[in-house]
Amino acid sequence: MTAPSDVIHAANESGVTVAVAESLTGGAVCSALVSVPGASEVLLGGVVSYAVEAKHRLLGVPRELLDEVGPVSREVAMAMAEGVRARLGADVAVSTTGVAGPDPHDGQAPGTVWIGVATAQGSEATLHRIEGSRSEVRTAAVACAMAALAAALTQVSHD
Repeated sequence: MTAPSDVIHAANESGVTVAVAESLTGGAVCSALVSVPGASEVLLGGVVSYAVEAKHRLLGVPRELLDEVGPVSREVAMAMAEGVRARLGADVAVSTTGVAGPDPHDGQAPGTVWIGVATAQGSEATLHRIEGSRSEVRTAAVACAMAALAAALTQVSHD
């Protein structure tokens, strides 16, 4: 498991800035990062875009995309990461979107989580199927976001 301190340390070491776009995690990724001393050197900020309209207005996720594939999708996770990266001018951005539960949302089962990452080299998203309560899904999604950030920082620092 990747600790937030590992992410902040890696970003500090490589001089890479970070931004966060969150939905189901509701600010928990950003909160975990800012709990680490030195976060202010690399973390530019975060956007909690819980509602679909906020994803469009704050992050620039195309409305057509949201309508076509829904907010819990690979494409939207990538667009969220790209949007926050562009708006905050970060080197690396991570996003979280999914269904924490207990009920399905937009045809997606509870525990469906997409983690998006955007860098200057492009964007990608990874699907995670997480078992557990609403709280457990959200906690695991934060851990998945930390792992994705750490992997992206490794790539960016080697490019």
